[in-house]
Formats: sequence, C-alpha cells, structure tokens
Amino acid sequence: MESEALARPAALDALEALAPADHIRVIAEVKRASPSRGDLADIPEPQALAAQYESGGASVVSVLTEQRRFKGSLDDLEAVRKAVSIPVLRKEFIGEEYQILEARAAGADLVLLIVAALPQRTLERLHEFTLQLGMTPLVEAHTADEVARAVDLGSQLVGVNARNLSTFELDRDLFGRVADQIPAGVIRVAESAVLDVADVVRYREAGADAVLVGEALVTNDPIATLASYLSV
Repeated sequence: MESEALARPAALDALEALAPADHIRVIAEVKRASPSRGDLADIPEPQALAAQYESGGASVVSVLTEQRRFKGSLDDLEAVRKAVSIPVLRKEFIGEEYQILEARAAGADLVLLIVAALPQRTLERLHEFTLQLGMTPLVEAHTADEVARAVDLGSQLVGVNARNLSTFELDRDLFGRVADQIPAGVIRVAESAVLDVADVVRYREAGADAVLVGEALVTNDPIATLASYLSV
C-alpha cells in the first residue's frame, strides 16, 4: 500500500483551493446515506455527480468511503479522482496510518481527522503522517475544547461540525460560538446544518471560509444549489 501511495502524482493543494475568497468556498460531498438521515440518494455513478460539482464551482469534492452506515467505498473515491481536476477528500473514520496510505493510493488529496475519535498523541501522529505524504488534513471539531486541540496541532484547515456525534442533534450556533478560537490564517470550514442559502449566509457572517455540504446537494439539483451557495 505504501508503494502504491508513493507512486501517485503529488497531491493537489487543498489549502490553495479553499483559500479565502470574495465568496464562500464549497466542499461538495458524494453522500448516499448517513446514520442520522438514512438513505439519501442512490448515486450509481459518483464520478458523474462529482463532475457536476466541479462544473458547478465546488472547490473540493468529499467522498464518503465508510460502507456500513454511509454506503461508500474506496472505489467511489477512485472513480471520482479520475473524473475531476480539483482536490478530493477521503471522508472516513481515520484511526491509523494505513487508512491514510489507502486514501493517497486511491487519489485523495485530503483526509478527515476527527478530534473526538482520537487521543491527542494519535491525532498529532496522524496529522504529521498526512503532511509527510503531501496531503492536507481536515481536522474536525465538535466542541470548543476540540477546536483548541485542533489549533494546538497547528492545523491549517479546521472544520466545525454542528452535528453531535452521540445524539445526532444539530447545534446551528456552534460555529459562531467557536470561530474566534481559530487563528487568523487558518481556513475555517462549517460542516452540517447547511440546507439552504440562509444557512450559508449565517455561516459566512460568522466567519466561515468554506462550507461542507452533502445532503442538500444530493437531494436537490446540484448545479442550481451550488450556484445559490456561491452567490454568498
């Protein structure tokens, strides 16, 4: 797996793709299902959806590869990588270096590291390993304390997920409460609770540089929905 990962072309620069702009950046997700919402969309050809995302102006495509609850796979990631020229994120419960090698071998440019799922020393190790492979870690927090842990890592890309991992409830005000903890120069990503333009406006006004959106894109016209978000 290591040799396959190292044989890939260099990872694309996700920080450049998500750099602050005069409009919100969008990480558009290929998402068939979730534990909180059940089945969302069949998506028989994830590469076709990803191509729509790119043509619609998305900055990054996120691909869920967890199979049991999200009905994704690494095959989806590989198909998407071949179809788009923008960075691709592996969305998965990452707990060991092997999964990061898998991601790079399949063509991912970013991986998700969930603070709540990892002891700090493991988080630090996986963060560094991701950087050594030339990839970008998206470090995801769900509380103010977890944001502090992400910042302590020196992460340049911090996501704040409004969904409670235990109850699946949404805290739509979480991002606004913790955004100021994220230093200037670090890209701030708002995750979850994005269903319409008003949600994007709220996040943008609270300081988000980007939003990560799945459900709203796979259950509506992705091009039209992206266009409305990118107007913010």
